[in-house]
Amino acid sequence: MENLERLIQLLGRSQFVSVLTGAGVSAESGIPTFRGKDGLWNRYDPTELATLEAFEENPLMVWKWYLWRMRLIAKANPNHAHTALAEMESLFPEFLLITQNVDGLHRRAGSKRFVELHGNIFEGKCRYCGKRYSEEEFSRLFPLSDREFLKRLTDEEFKERVLEGLKEEDLPKCRWCGSFIGPGVVWFGESLPEDALQRAFQVAEKSEIFFSVGTSAVVQPAASLPIVAKRNGAVLVEINPEETPISSYCDFVFRDSASKTLPSIVSMLREHR
Repeated sequence: MENLERLIQLLGRSQFVSVLTGAGVSAESGIPTFRGKDGLWNRYDPTELATLEAFEENPLMVWKWYLWRMRLIAKANPNHAHTALAEMESLFPEFLLITQNVDGLHRRAGSKRFVELHGNIFEGKCRYCGKRYSEEEFSRLFPLSDREFLKRLTDEEFKERVLEGLKEEDLPKCRWCGSFIGPGVVWFGESLPEDALQRAFQVAEKSEIFFSVGTSAVVQPAASLPIVAKRNGAVLVEINPEETPISSYCDFVFRDSASKTLPSIVSMLREHR
């Protein structure tokens, strides 16, 4: 409790706060880790499916796998960590949420000042001409990808419509070049969006307080952001039930879930102000 009170004192005097979130935040909404536990896909290696090479060889298989993941995400809701972060951005003149998650739950919770380093699974991206499609555009182009549609599908309907019924000719094609469109995420072997990455590092360098929340701190280049912030004078805060490679660099460490810790911080901060 003493640690929390000291952090609130510092936050109360700060203007520039940044937060990096990872899979641990989404896991609390019931979204499984990348590999998942569904026996249907256990024989496939995600690092072999989430690649341009796999997409070029078998776009139908890749899309079936992504639609399965998208349906799991569509059924999930933002948790207390997401809503606390959406509220936190209104408390500081300068605030940025940097997320490694592709589920769009921060956006759904109300966050407006954010960067999605690894993209958004419900958006579309043509790997051949570079055209990007927003979630709204893509759902019109490829109705099966619509979040609300996937949310309503029963297991039997999903099996019938997607796993058994989807054909290669049904897959979305780019309006610019006619090539198959993939999901709007960063695949293995691809670079992160340059504009998003540049903004994240610029903000990390300027932050007075930098939070690392629910991330393993091993996936580069995002894992470097907390260290960059620390080296530039930021107070480093980690919220994670488990120790990570950056734990020893942190000024504050909270070994609890993000959905418990972040609402407490926001509540105390509002009282302090």
